[in-house]
Amino acid sequence: MKLRLFFLLSFVFFIQVHAQEYLFGKVASEERIEVPEVTVINIRTDERVLTNSDGHFMISGRQGDELRFVKNGYERMNKKITKENVGAPINMVLVRQATLIPEVEIKKGITGDLKIDSKNLDRPKKVDKFTEGLAKYMRQKSDPRVLAAKGGEFVQPKGEGFSIGKVKDQWDDVDLMNYLSASLGEQYFADLKIEKSQIQHFIYYVLRGGFERKKILKYGYCSDADLMRFQRAVLARISSYRAPQTQR
Repeated sequence: MKLRLFFLLSFVFFIQVHAQEYLFGKVASEERIEVPEVTVINIRTDERVLTNSDGHFMISGRQGDELRFVKNGYERMNKKITKENVGAPINMVLVRQATLIPEVEIKKGITGDLKIDSKNLDRPKKVDKFTEGLAKYMRQKSDPRVLAAKGGEFVQPKGEGFSIGKVKDQWDDVDLMNYLSASLGEQYFADLKIEKSQIQHFIYYVLRGGFERKKILKYGYCSDADLMRFQRAVLARISSYRAPQTQR
């Protein structure tokens, strides 16, 4: 009897311990309607699950993780897991993406008068001729001598210019800095003798040191391998950061 009781208590304890490793909740629309087949991603583990027909989901996770909710037709939502979210339902509301209504061309109605309708529905021959001539002119290549500088004129020197980044990137350096700061935690930087007020400045210093992050910014996702790579970059740059300004 005691042996059975021992195994029963052990089984209950096992369930309680491992139940804390899972996050669960429900996804609904702005109209409070359950949204099925929403992809729920744990950014830390890259685990992905789909909500069921009632909008419910369950995924392994812990405090400090970040969940991403993705569904066609809805805005992408992120949720940072706090202590209160562990063991309690996570209720997410997805917002529909704005859709552009195609422009409707309003034409004049048919009056029944052939003379009036021909003017309203058919473009004048002069307009057609002008449009055809303009299209032909635009297809022609320009003579370089037309745009060449004249004697005594100032010529703007050509340079390499600068890049403003890809418009389609889902993150920028600010998003990456916030993620690194939250993922590593204040204690990590405290162990490096970096004051709390200098954490953001130090992260930017490491990024400017040549840390490769094109894919991270493009997809808005920083993997565990990227996080380890950043920590190696930190170790390589921490000495120069602590050095006097004249020695950097």
